[in-house]
Amino acid sequence: VQIVESGGGSVHPGGSLRLSCVASGLRFSNYIMSWHRQVPGKERELVAQITRTGGRPRYAESVKGRFTISRDDDKSTVYLQMTDLKAEDTAIYYCKAVEDTGWIVPDYWGQGTQVTVRS
Repeated sequence: VQIVESGGGSVHPGGSLRLSCVASGLRFSNYIMSWHRQVPGKERELVAQITRTGGRPRYAESVKGRFTISRDDDKSTVYLQMTDLKAEDTAIYYCKAVEDTGWIVPDYWGQGTQVTVRS
């Protein structure tokens, strides 16, 4: 299994970025996909999660109304559209895949992509 994120970069406050995460080596449509972020010295936090069907995505309170998660099962890709970016959104963003089985199963993480928001 391979999880690869892309799309990070440096933007000014108020700017936008779209992150992509391509998963291979698994049946993508069976997986719950999520984005997480981490800054040095802090715990990794959930940013957004999308179910297998794409319905009722979950968001951290801090990003509601600004970030949108979506998935394209034909491309085995999950996206995170980020708008109105703030300095506090600066972090390494990670993609995670967990198979939706109802059992305790391994999860898969990418290496992360850096997002920097600064004036």
